[in-house]
Amino acid sequence: MSSSGTPSYSLPDLLRVMERLRDPETGCPWDLQQDFRSIVPSTLEECYELAHAIEQDDFEHIAEELGDVLFQVVFYAQLGRERDLFSFEQVVSSLVEKLVRRHPHVFAGGRIEGIVQADVEVGQVNATWEAIKQEERGARALHGALDDVPVALPALPRAQKLQKRAARTGFDWADSAGALKKLEEELEELRSALATGNTESIGEEMGDLLFSCVNVCRHLRLDAERTLRDASSKFERRFRYMEAAAASEGLDMSALDDAALDALWERAKGA
Repeated sequence: MSSSGTPSYSLPDLLRVMERLRDPETGCPWDLQQDFRSIVPSTLEECYELAHAIEQDDFEHIAEELGDVLFQVVFYAQLGRERDLFSFEQVVSSLVEKLVRRHPHVFAGGRIEGIVQADVEVGQVNATWEAIKQEERGARALHGALDDVPVALPALPRAQKLQKRAARTGFDWADSAGALKKLEEELEELRSALATGNTESIGEEMGDLLFSCVNVCRHLRLDAERTLRDASSKFERRFRYMEAAAASEGLDMSALDDAALDALWERAKGA
């Protein structure tokens, strides 16, 4: 029991709960219907809910959302164990082995308690990390720079990852000025496509423009996903202010003209 009188559970308890949920005779009908593919949407949703709680500094719910993400890991491990593919213990062991191997600047001699005496700079850490990952890709016969970039990644982080990988081969702009110039070129190409009215061409050029925006973010050392999420949150705050301001004055936003909407928007920005 915890100090509050509620039960205090451990990781073995969680693994046992997962076993019970998947028990063919006494388990949960919904959980029994699931497989690797069917729970992927839930996994993605839980990760986004965790990200939202972190962005809101909602530490009470961060702990809760971390639990939901952990449950997804345990669920996959249970499915793997049932099919004799892998177990939770193997997942943990593989993770620890990889972390130790990728951090030779921390774990001397590949031992968890091995202490490295020399100071290491962040730049050196990044270089070592990438070199080790390149060796791993080679061992898995992944020789192309883009071979293991997941297709299922959200579009913004995937574009950023593709660009980073290509940049390691030397295929990159020298600085942000080149990336900005390319962005301007893509904007002009979009304008030209709009003039033709060709839907397919417009879509292609819009995609190129977005890809170039991600490239500019990368050169400015900004994370494209976080940058857009922050911008979306800012828009949401301002729009909610507009709604509240209009309602307090008995106004219907959908009936306002452009000038009135612009005035509300400016008030929201000032607030």
